[in-house]
Amino acid sequence: MTEDEARRSVVGYWTKKADAALASARSETAAKRFDFATNRLYYACFDAASAVLLRAGKKFVKHAGVRGAVHQDLVKAGKLDIRWGKAYDQIFERRQFSDYMELYEPEESEVLDMLKQAEGFVAEMKRLLASQPGR
Repeated sequence: MTEDEARRSVVGYWTKKADAALASARSETAAKRFDFATNRLYYACFDAASAVLLRAGKKFVKHAGVRGAVHQDLVKAGKLDIRWGKAYDQIFERRQFSDYMELYEPEESEVLDMLKQAEGFVAEMKRLLASQPGR
């Protein structure tokens, strides 16, 4: 397998993970397990962004690296509207609260809003993947 074939394979892997995380978030939301839904919403965005960044030849080992690259390589570069960068940040912060803050439980309305944002973000990442030349 060539390096380009391996990269395409991993990009596909991250894209499938994003779709699975989004599906899981929908299920968790329907079951009113909003803390788990918040976690899955973040990972849908993280995985989708990781796919786009890897397609561009960038790989990160930390969440902060992906978050920074979303802003630097996508938003500031004019490839992604700033509202999607803000959505990524908001979902990241809510996931931090949900996963690590004791006695914090996201509200249903908050999770439903994040679900719409995450669906839009993942769709934007797929749009970027479709517009990127295959590497």
